[in-house]
Amino acid sequence: MLAAKFEVIFPHLDERQRRLLMAAEARILGHGGIRAVARAAGVREATVSAGVDELDAGAQPLGRVRRPGGGRKRAAELDPGLRPALLALVEPDERGDPMSPLRWTTKSTRKLADELTREGHRVSADTVADLLRDEGFSLQSNVKTIEGRQHPDRDAQFNYINEQVTEHQQAGDPVISVDTKKKELVGQFTNAGRQWRPTGEPVATLTHDFPGDSDGKAVPYGVYDVAANTGWVNVGTDHDTATFAVESIRRWWTATGRDDYPQASRLLITADAGGSNGYRTRAWKADLAALAAETGLQITVCHFPPGTSKWNKIEHRLFCHITMKWRGRPLTSHEVIVQSIAATTTSTGLRVHAQLDTGTYPTGRTVTDADMTALPLARHTFHGDWNYTLHPPAIPADPASREQHPASSETEIIALSDPLLTGMSQHQLGELTDHLDALHNQNDQEKHQHRRQQALAAGKKPHLPRSGRPLQLGFPDRVLATVLHLRLQQPHDVLAVLFDSHRSTIRRAVTEIRQLLHQHGTMITPAALPAAATALLRTAANQHQTVMEIKAAS
Repeated sequence: MLAAKFEVIFPHLDERQRRLLMAAEARILGHGGIRAVARAAGVREATVSAGVDELDAGAQPLGRVRRPGGGRKRAAELDPGLRPALLALVEPDERGDPMSPLRWTTKSTRKLADELTREGHRVSADTVADLLRDEGFSLQSNVKTIEGRQHPDRDAQFNYINEQVTEHQQAGDPVISVDTKKKELVGQFTNAGRQWRPTGEPVATLTHDFPGDSDGKAVPYGVYDVAANTGWVNVGTDHDTATFAVESIRRWWTATGRDDYPQASRLLITADAGGSNGYRTRAWKADLAALAAETGLQITVCHFPPGTSKWNKIEHRLFCHITMKWRGRPLTSHEVIVQSIAATTTSTGLRVHAQLDTGTYPTGRTVTDADMTALPLARHTFHGDWNYTLHPPAIPADPASREQHPASSETEIIALSDPLLTGMSQHQLGELTDHLDALHNQNDQEKHQHRRQQALAAGKKPHLPRSGRPLQLGFPDRVLATVLHLRLQQPHDVLAVLFDSHRSTIRRAVTEIRQLLHQHGTMITPAALPAAATALLRTAANQHQTVMEIKAAS
């Protein structure tokens, strides 16, 4: 606005009138007006200041006007090489001298002016600033916009999470976003930010943030209810483990969740890809299965793709407001932290509850392959590693019945070949196995014949077929394991437990049978694992564990 006004009026005014007009505008703007007017008019701040002084002094009109072209010339006009020399210092590395002493220093206007003066261009820091602005430069800070390598299914996973959230919310089921906030040292340590205090009386803090000087640490684990716009923060004092994460969710559900959603039968959790609630963390899934059994909820977890944790709702709906609430305030005790979190509110209605958790959560917990197989975990068809559901048990397990009726390996294989798991009847599975076995034998004969011909062509004696190392897994079991892997997205380590084999054996079997399926023209379509199928897998795993215990005891 000012620039447009000056552009229209300045041609009709003499030099002094322009100066006085700029001074009047600067007075109207108040603090910072001189700088704003100088930039709008394209003159030095000293010129506007001179006009302000003239207005304050009440000087009489001069009665004359400086002739056109009068006054001191600009430094860039007197020294044509000044502007190129300045640009050589501040432009990107591919232009100018890469060995310049200012290339790796903070390029302040004062340092730039000193360097230009050493090169023979006498100039001040203010003139350098004016020249930089004329060339389109300004002070810039770093901007965090580069997310690094992106997963190819990044956008597809975002769409899938959105579909799951929408479907659960429309059904009236709770949707929560969970994560661990930055851990804080408890004590008289400096906390970023400022707060209003009497002048000259800042809060005194320690000069160094050494953990040994602290009174412990705080581990805030947050649960954000997306629909209700409420937060629950469990402030731990021990380790950030998967058990602590699930305990935080359990406390939220016990305190507020079940009262806010009395009719809920499902719970959707959106979480990051790593940390205590990461998709590779076995203890996280095992403890969620226990929570599902306690609450009777069908718990679905959708993880954000790696490198996209900032998109998690809890980051910009809850944690950022907590950080602003305690800025500039030393976190001197756990009580201060809890009270500061609980006092967090926003104009959009955010309410937060905080609670101190003094429990111990040791690290180093191990969840075996058998434990994972026994979990009531159903992987979704799309990215079963990121999206999965933990079902509550339909019938509580009875350890006594397992002791009275120990299962054999035959009943274990029969359970795994159930049509609910394989998607085909026992007869269809048998026919498929026979066809693939015939193809397998045919391929072996063709391989042997090809090797025989190669040996004869080279003048060598053909080798007789070698028996080699006996296979640890029969052909029907290899077919069944491959069908379960392709249809139910069961990982190799889980199948290794079910078939009493090794992960590498299962991997080789899956590679072999997939080639035969492709040759036969048969495609195994992935399918979501229903609750009944989960119960069958759990039964098979329990039977396998019982058999192993009996063998170990004998």
